[in-house]
Amino acid sequence: MASYFRLLLIISLTLSTSSSPLPRFPRQNRARIQSLRGGRNSYRYETKYFSQQLDHFSFADLPKFSQRYLINSDHWTGASELGPIFLYCGNEGDIEWFATNSGFIWEIAPKFGALLVFPEHRYYGESMPYGNREEAYKNATTLSYLTTEQALADFAVFVTDLKRNLSAEASPVVLFGGSYGGMLAAWMRLKYPHIAIGALASSAPILQFEDIVPPQTFYDIVSNDFKRESSSCFNTIKSSWDAIIAEGEKENGLQQLSKTFHFCRALNSTDDLSDWLDSAYSYLAMVDYPYPADFMMPLPGHPIKEVCRRIDGASSDASILERIYAGVSVYYNYTGNVGCFKLDDDPHGLDGWNWQACTEMVMPMSSSQENSMFTTYDFNYSSYKEDCWNTFRVNPRPRWVTTELGGHDIETTLKSFGSNIIFSNGLLDPWSGGSVLKNLSNTIVALVTKEGGHHLDLRPSTPEDPKWLVEQREAEIRLIQGWIRTYRLEKEARISLLKSSR
Repeated sequence: MASYFRLLLIISLTLSTSSSPLPRFPRQNRARIQSLRGGRNSYRYETKYFSQQLDHFSFADLPKFSQRYLINSDHWTGASELGPIFLYCGNEGDIEWFATNSGFIWEIAPKFGALLVFPEHRYYGESMPYGNREEAYKNATTLSYLTTEQALADFAVFVTDLKRNLSAEASPVVLFGGSYGGMLAAWMRLKYPHIAIGALASSAPILQFEDIVPPQTFYDIVSNDFKRESSSCFNTIKSSWDAIIAEGEKENGLQQLSKTFHFCRALNSTDDLSDWLDSAYSYLAMVDYPYPADFMMPLPGHPIKEVCRRIDGASSDASILERIYAGVSVYYNYTGNVGCFKLDDDPHGLDGWNWQACTEMVMPMSSSQENSMFTTYDFNYSSYKEDCWNTFRVNPRPRWVTTELGGHDIETTLKSFGSNIIFSNGLLDPWSGGSVLKNLSNTIVALVTKEGGHHLDLRPSTPEDPKWLVEQREAEIRLIQGWIRTYRLEKEARISLLKSSR
């Protein structure tokens, strides 16, 4: 279960400094103008706070909390011109990190004359109910408001009040999001179609739920990413799990494994090492980008190729585990600056997602014997449920997301009730197996790239961008332009009709 929780794309948490509710869009809202650096790019924004309801679905007198958001109006053409509002649906982490890694939105803002807003997801970053992280994460009762439904309602209430505050009620809203944020963008378009005219859902695994896609899909894709680079690399990794167990069973075996893999303290079990490796391989598959990037860790371009080069290129007398260490160091220590590794170091703030995975975001996964380079196992819901109860004293609801937001027979559903959603995916990304990979209608469009990684299209452009990536982004721009053009024409037609009827 630990390795499963690590797979989701999450980032470090920072504590909120506000404990008292604020009026919505207060004049003195601690706004500050900052520059956000992402690699070779720099983005200007204001940090503001919005007083948000803790529970949108009851009328109980509960304390409000301050939801952080970033805003940039440098290129906005304004309400009178029906200037669009581009809203990024905050993921399971600090919103500044997601804004840094969403350069595509910043780059197209001038072309569209768009206002940019990045609202933070509740219970992450600085957007902590109950005033601080310690209280918010205290128990199942305080965490009970950490749900996708509440987060979607946050975004809906936030942008509605923002538009009213700016006298921009007629300005169209376009949603953006990657990974879990992409899921939120697609779901918000479906659940609140009157609030947003369209959504770009990048690497959004909205089908990664019970009985929709085979549970082995994720690990099969990870494994195939390695196998396509080198079958011997694939086989070495596949053989390494038994080698780890065999070494761990020896006298002082855990100490020897700790030494081989340069851990700062001795391993408690071989499972700790296996989870650590599992995480690295899975993230490498997600961020197997064609150019150097530091999305999860500082990595070279085509990092899986480099991992396999080191595994296959180790000296002839190197043991299988020494080969594995040489390869995994590409992910954990490509810069060479890390002296030893801390297994209990949690740079990505897992606790919030652990709760979500133990309540409604239940995404079954397994590892097949034939196609996977990982240890073979089947998803065991009973064990999963037991772990969630032991951790949070809560029982999962594995069918709730598909009941609330859909997923089964997605083609019929989206054809009948959906429009203006782009599902963009790269087939190297293991989450692509749980997303929409074909056009479902003229307005539910799938943009699929063979060599793409995890929401690569949302990242800042670079001189190293391959032609297929440039073309993918151009297609996204054309589709969004079409949404806005249609919206404006319909709005103008209604205004003309009203004038003629007077």
